[in-house]
Amino acid sequence: MKRVKILSLILVVVLSSLAFVGCTGSNSNETPNNTQNNTQNESTLKGSINIIGSTSVQPLAQELADAFASVETGVQIDIQGVGSTAGVKAANDGTADIGTASRELKSEEKEWGLTEHVIARDGIAIAVHPSNSVSDLTTEQAAKIFKGEITNWKEVGGEDKEIIVVSREAGSGTRGAFEEILKIEDALVETALIAEGNGAVKQNVATKQAAVGYVSLGYIDNSIKPVKVDGVEATVETIQSNEYPVARPFLMLTKGELRPEVKAFIDFIMSSEGQKIVGEGYIPVK
Repeated sequence: MKRVKILSLILVVVLSSLAFVGCTGSNSNETPNNTQNNTQNESTLKGSINIIGSTSVQPLAQELADAFASVETGVQIDIQGVGSTAGVKAANDGTADIGTASRELKSEEKEWGLTEHVIARDGIAIAVHPSNSVSDLTTEQAAKIFKGEITNWKEVGGEDKEIIVVSREAGSGTRGAFEEILKIEDALVETALIAEGNGAVKQNVATKQAAVGYVSLGYIDNSIKPVKVDGVEATVETIQSNEYPVARPFLMLTKGELRPEVKAFIDFIMSSEGQKIVGEGYIPVK
């Protein structure tokens, strides 16, 4: 009987030891997993990205930057909208990590060794005041209006009112693309009002009943009325199908080898998540 009690005591001690080891092992395994999960949740990139260029690209670039920063909290992105030409030059001379342009590169710019990242496509809407009865222009009529060869709305089916032409500033990607598409480079009517930025053009058209201007598709709202061009409305669908004639690319431009944070940002833009953001107001490329 005494021997049985001793054996029972030994068995209890062994079982208790095994239980303790099991608990300790479980805790030791849990700690590394928690550490690993915490590490995975932390941003691995650090640094800043300087973006300079198109005012048309700026709102979209800011939305993409905000979404990217929520994932990579260690990266700060600064965006300046100063015009496409300035953006192309900034990418070339290295004053910007990324230059943005809302037009095709010119032939001389293509020789600078820049890498073009087409992040979206955009239509340029020709817009008038909501009270204007004109709702459709041909590309030829639009060209003549902006060159000053058509000066009264009655010449295109509207009221007897002198047309007020509103255009963008020199160096604007929107202006460059618009004039190139309509083949009116260096032919803008001298009496045109010059507005810096899409918002300024929209404000002028919205407050002047006889005005006509052009803005990026993303700036269209109820304060202005886009007209059809050659019978085609400016929409995402008509731009994707190449039916709408006044359209252009949104470019991000880089030069040379990219720093990890810059590459990660561009990769994010071209990902399904980034292109979903693009698709909320513009035409995605993927």
